[in-house]
Amino acid sequence: MRLLKPIKIFILSLLSIVLFNCSDDDASAVAEGTSNISVRLTDNPGDYDHVYVEVVDVMVKVNDESTGESGWQSAGAINTGVYDLLELTGGINVLLVDGFQVPSGTLNQIRLVLGEDNSIVIDGETFPLNTPSAQQSGLKVKINEELLPGYTYDIVLDFDVDQSIVVAGNSGNINLKPVIHAATQYTSGSIEGAVVPFDYQVVASIDVNGDIISAYTDANGSFVLNGVPEGVYTVTFTPDPASGYATVSVDDVTVVNGEITTLGDVQLAVGSISGTVLNTGVMATVSLEVDGTLYSVETDAEGVFVLEGIPVGVYNVTITPDVASGLSATVIADVEVVLGMTTDLGAVTLS
Repeated sequence: MRLLKPIKIFILSLLSIVLFNCSDDDASAVAEGTSNISVRLTDNPGDYDHVYVEVVDVMVKVNDESTGESGWQSAGAINTGVYDLLELTGGINVLLVDGFQVPSGTLNQIRLVLGEDNSIVIDGETFPLNTPSAQQSGLKVKINEELLPGYTYDIVLDFDVDQSIVVAGNSGNINLKPVIHAATQYTSGSIEGAVVPFDYQVVASIDVNGDIISAYTDANGSFVLNGVPEGVYTVTFTPDPASGYATVSVDDVTVVNGEITTLGDVQLAVGSISGTVLNTGVMATVSLEVDGTLYSVETDAEGVFVLEGIPVGVYNVTITPDVASGLSATVIADVEVVLGMTTDLGAVTLS
């Protein structure tokens, strides 16, 4: 019977680092100092019941650009154990290395060494996971991160389960060929939030120059996208097809290095409201309030409007004309928004 070592869960602590220009003299001082590194393991989603991996060691190579076996050292007291990668979603991660001291300079590589107790559960059935390379030489991940003296660097190893599981030809063996992405918390940012409702699993994802960063929501609908380079993104939420929810996108999400961008609650059970204001030449604002949040849109040149992304419910819709028109606002009561549908208010004449 497998005994799982309790997962020691931590919420990511982001570093606030002030970067400054160094002279040649400063550079030599950096090489003489020491830095600390922490290593955390998290998971990119995969469509399996469980994926268990046994971590037996974490090794680092510092100030050594060689590709051979020289220069590797174990990162001290490792939080070894068997971990279910599919529990490490929604911003949850496991701390493998805590504040290991190394010479300042450059962290070239990290090596994750797995043991033999690795398995996968698919539709309730357990299969062994073959991991020959991980057991023999470890999984080498290039970091090439500058280490300034006196700082602690939080390295997140994002284990991409979906890309790492491979069925080997006719043998039917299931192999683990790990794909791991590394991110240093202060040289990248994160996006967090929650989807509502959370009765079905949802994948949150962004496209970073052709590379997809994604994460499953957890049991409470929460998600965290780690290792996101600074920039502006569209976050796409893809629900389980069985949910009946439509895919939802949030545009213009700004990520800053070393910071967490919080989206708050993202509504999945949404619909739309449309209509047309018939008053010629009158511009109007169409609005409604949902739990203190105002949704509004302007009519176009033809008087047409569409309010999108409105949570399912019954609302009062207010149509407010331009002040210059001399017309009064009109309230349309008890407008029902239905999942995935557009409620058409038809033609509206303001007076």
